[in-house]
Amino acid sequence: MKEKLFLYYTSDLHSHFENWPQIIGYFNQQKKKHERKGEDYWLLDNGDHVDRFHPIAEGLMGKGNVELMNQAGYHIANLGNNEGITLSEENLHQLYNQAEFDVACANLTYMNGSQPEWLRPYQIMTSKQGTKIGIIGLTAPFKTFYKQLGWDVQSPLDVMDEVLPEVREQADIVVLLSHLGINDDEEIARKYRGIDVIIGGHTHHLFQNGEFVEGTLLTAAGKHGTHLGEVILEWDDHQAKVTNKQAYAISTENMKKDEQANLDVQRKREEAVRYLRTPVTSLKETMNIAWFKESRLMQLLTDELRDWTSSDIAMLNAGVLLDHLFEGEITYEDVHRICPHPMNPCKVELKGDEVMEVIRVAHTKKLTEIRLKGFGFRGEIIGKMIFSGIEIVGKQGEDGTYYVREARIDGEPIDFDRVYTFATADTFTFGRLIPEVAYAKKKTYYMPELLRDLLAEALQNRIY
Repeated sequence: MKEKLFLYYTSDLHSHFENWPQIIGYFNQQKKKHERKGEDYWLLDNGDHVDRFHPIAEGLMGKGNVELMNQAGYHIANLGNNEGITLSEENLHQLYNQAEFDVACANLTYMNGSQPEWLRPYQIMTSKQGTKIGIIGLTAPFKTFYKQLGWDVQSPLDVMDEVLPEVREQADIVVLLSHLGINDDEEIARKYRGIDVIIGGHTHHLFQNGEFVEGTLLTAAGKHGTHLGEVILEWDDHQAKVTNKQAYAISTENMKKDEQANLDVQRKREEAVRYLRTPVTSLKETMNIAWFKESRLMQLLTDELRDWTSSDIAMLNAGVLLDHLFEGEITYEDVHRICPHPMNPCKVELKGDEVMEVIRVAHTKKLTEIRLKGFGFRGEIIGKMIFSGIEIVGKQGEDGTYYVREARIDGEPIDFDRVYTFATADTFTFGRLIPEVAYAKKKTYYMPELLRDLLAEALQNRIY
């Protein structure tokens, strides 16, 4: 006897709740259809549902996201790096305590005591006809970050060697919720037999009709809820195998909004904002920001970063501040509004010649005009680099480029052979934006503090 099984999923929502009512509207529509036909379905999330750029995620430390997922009727969720390494140790440990769905993440372990009750390597779901589906979760192994927060994250491949055979013994069908990225998904599909479907995420890729790699169906729904995922499996009980599998990424753009979900988001936002209205300071005058020139507010933040990390030099891009602070009372809601990024302070060690190269690159239009998305940055453009602890001498060229001639610390030219401590945002330790910082051998990350926490400190202690 054949049966059809349906999986619906979200991935990398990043708290973009403007698309949530459409997603829930579609889910509810499909639920009614399947319940009328007596068909089995499950709702899954593949991680990065939480993103602290949004007031709901910030004010309720991710628990508002979990409550919205409860209301939507999710069955299983995986953890992404935004759940894992942007929350404090305690907040992550408690994140899913009130979840009405199960959590599957096989390569994450708590280091400082008993494991949270919600954390399981996999979950087994059973259809009405007795078909068992094993759901394994894997998350991106940012080992250095997790370790500082009291968690251990293991190699996904090492974990699969152990977990996959165990799940295959218990389940007829195996589905992997992978918050690892497209390259790892393809490698896993090539290396392991017995995985029927890999639901992918983390790299925000989109497979509109799924792709097959060595017989495994790969599917992915992009980011921010612009698409949701649907997987249809046909199980033949007589042959004891999957005889057909299909996957689709469906655009949510023109879907009808669910009004109750819309109200739920509004109420959750109001609740979160009440927590964010903690007073920080009071301004006698407005403090303006500018992305391509210096501002007092940006300089205060950069100075705070240098002192807070006890560094010789600090550098931040002006694009991290997204709006002005206006005269009058300033709350943490205002600080979050103008600096929403889940970016941590970081300190690297650089030799003097490397510092000079960073300074030169930092003054190029090519870098300052980059429209950056990702690496924790939730703004629009990198903007002018602001420095603290160093005097930079140069001149403006006719082409608009600033040509650096020399740099001085305490009035002395920088020593090319000396090692300096250099503070910046962790964003610049990823990718190739500033190679000297990204490839620095010694890096110190400060967690769970975010740049906006330093901004709040600067506003309290450096203004008057």
